Amino acid sequence: MPEPLLKNQSLPETFQFSQSSLQDYADCQRRFQLRYIQKLAWPAIQTEPALESERFLRQGSLFHQMVQQLLVGVPAERLAGLIHDDDLARWWENFLTKRPLDLEKQSARQVEITLSAPVEGYRLAAKYDLIVSRSNAGFAIVDWKTSRQRTKRKWLVDRLQSKVYPYLLVRAGAHLNQGLPVEPEKVELVYWFAEFPEKPEILPYDALKYQQDGAYLSGLIHEIAQMSQNDFRLTSDEKRCTNCAYRSLCDRGVRAGGLDGYTDEMQSEWMDEISLNFDQIREIKF
Repeated sequence: MPEPLLKNQSLPETFQFSQSSLQDYADCQRRFQLRYIQKLAWPAIQTEPALESERFLRQGSLFHQMVQQLLVGVPAERLAGLIHDDDLARWWENFLTKRPLDLEKQSARQVEITLSAPVEGYRLAAKYDLIVSRSNAGFAIVDWKTSRQRTKRKWLVDRLQSKVYPYLLVRAGAHLNQGLPVEPEKVELVYWFAEFPEKPEILPYDALKYQQDGAYLSGLIHEIAQMSQNDFRLTSDEKRCTNCAYRSLCDRGVRAGGLDGYTDEMQSEWMDEISLNFDQIREIKF
């Protein structure tokens, strides 16, 4: 059993927080340390069977890319040529026929846009799948989910994504609102599930949640910034270790979890780490 690598390295001043990194810290401080401070690559399989989980993650990433390309003007029939999988074919058909919003009639769309703001001396950033402006009706943040199970509302509400995304839109989205402040009450977060297209989860926002989220995120980032190398602790909930790539390093098991333990955070991590070849799409002339 190899000993964990310990380095006398504090959080860099240029470190940029995201919902994924904050979620890692909230789930397991040690995972945050290994992944973001020590930048340790640990080749443990996250889910079994390995080939099936990799295929599922790749298809989820490809789906996100296809939706992004469609929303910026690439014809759907061109994108359909990328489909060579039953899951992806089903998700794509669901998106084309059962979209969460009437996207063609909205006043403005921001696709794959990043917003950021300073929090406790660091940058907090979020990359959005889609932000739809509804003129006087406000904004809808739309996030695509390709997990096999329909995520429960309470689980979604508690995730850092549901705090970071609307908070940053209100905090840093004035340029999307003709220079005017974005009112929290005019923001909603829509989770759209490719496997369950008729059952999106819609989370409204308001001024109280904005204040609470701001205080929570500031406190969390301040706490992380004050941590020494020996302060980061393993989670007490060992169920969270089942699908963690560092579980064997932390002596929390060797066998990976099944695909039923797949989460959309895994999808986000995967999309951050791989680069798909979309040259055939970029060559399309508009």
